[in-house]
Amino acid sequence: MKKIAVFVSVLCCTVLSGFGATQPDHSIWDRYLGNYVSSSGTVNYKSMKLEMDTLDAYLIQLRDHGPTGEWTKNEKMAYYINAYNAYTVKFVLSKYPVESVKDISYSGKDIWNFKMANLGGTNYTLNQIENDILRKMGDARIHFAINCASYSCPKLLNKAYTADKLNSQLTTATKTFINDTKHNILAEKKIQISELFSWYATDFTVDGKTLIDFLNQYSAVTISATAKVEYMPYNWSLND
Repeated sequence: MKKIAVFVSVLCCTVLSGFGATQPDHSIWDRYLGNYVSSSGTVNYKSMKLEMDTLDAYLIQLRDHGPTGEWTKNEKMAYYINAYNAYTVKFVLSKYPVESVKDISYSGKDIWNFKMANLGGTNYTLNQIENDILRKMGDARIHFAINCASYSCPKLLNKAYTADKLNSQLTTATKTFINDTKHNILAEKKIQISELFSWYATDFTVDGKTLIDFLNQYSAVTISATAKVEYMPYNWSLND
């Protein structure tokens, strides 16, 4: 109970002024990721935990400088992607060592439904950030940028997402995931793909496009429109 109280205290503390006044300093998150996340997305949680004050400093930035109406769409999207990933790391570190995110809970809630991501002075769950904010921005590539701290998830980028680089970062993340045989095995007439494409099928099939159409935008292999589709089991082991 003491550990939970301390954790909640760090996440809940707020100030009455300064919300949204400026952009948050994403460079804090950028350096943190660069120090502890490999280019392949492997996360050194053990070492990260020794420098949690840096992560907390970034979470304070997210708390005190939330999006305003003056922000561009890319600024907002980068903010919420970084926020999702940073709070996922925070939730894992608060319970680390663990074998899987499925083993983590707070007051009976899993990490996706624990309403303690303080953004601009308002608390959100990870599910709310993903489903109520990011998905509504209408760019399916966000699914390859947010990370659920698991082996089968798209990798955690070892850099912060930024508005000026967002389009190229999202495209690279999407191509990397789709063409990684750890997640998807693609051939002309048969594909075995991540369950992620089933869970969020409506995001990949808009404007009359099919899932195959979406995949072919980024795949190194040209997939037939009539290809057989199978889904690969999801591995929830921690991405460490």
